[in-house]
Amino acid sequence: MKEGPDIARVASLIGNPACANMLTALMAGPALTVTELAQEAGLSLSTASGHLAKLETARLVAVERQGRHRYYRLADADVVTALKSLMPLAARAGHLRIRVGPRDADLRRARSCYDHLAGDLAVRLFDSLAKRGLIEVVGEAVRVTPRARSFFSARGIDLDALARDRRPLCRKCLDWSERRSHLGGTLGAAIFAHVLARKWASQSRGSRVVRFARGGEQRIAAWLAE
Repeated sequence: MKEGPDIARVASLIGNPACANMLTALMAGPALTVTELAQEAGLSLSTASGHLAKLETARLVAVERQGRHRYYRLADADVVTALKSLMPLAARAGHLRIRVGPRDADLRRARSCYDHLAGDLAVRLFDSLAKRGLIEVVGEAVRVTPRARSFFSARGIDLDALARDRRPLCRKCLDWSERRSHLGGTLGAAIFAHVLARKWASQSRGSRVVRFARGGEQRIAAWLAE
């Protein structure tokens, strides 16, 4: 095929081990500096900067400048979708890293995954939504049930507005520490934003860890049970 998008160039960047490590690190959500990304990928600052320049040119990452610092983030949701689509393929082919998840207990418990919640608490939230009949899992697909519309509307989350986004309303996202699914998509992002806005949990800039306030987990459980 000689016409249309040239996927080879983008694929070669994503397929570069150093670039793949940095892109994966950015999937957690917070923007990171070149120093932090160099540490994630095990590179020197100059080598990491060179790779990031190529990723920026390809519009896989975007840069935000604050003072003397440059913070990198994934360019948009399309990049996230592409990376998440590749992960199950890599796992199915047996291409797994030796370390199956973060050693840090706080990261395992709750962390951001781009714009939604991941970790043990997120997996339990996914299971709770399914058990309450608010989402239905059919194979790899996840869809909201009819009763979910009124349920989330009463809690300030407009499913109709979320559905107008080009991203999926809800999708399974394989949790890399729990090896089970948590909720992604615009609904997953909206729930995470709801939790942060009500200060049931918080996240420091540059950190993936999500820390719950005293009683925060109980508030989420009560929110689901109302």
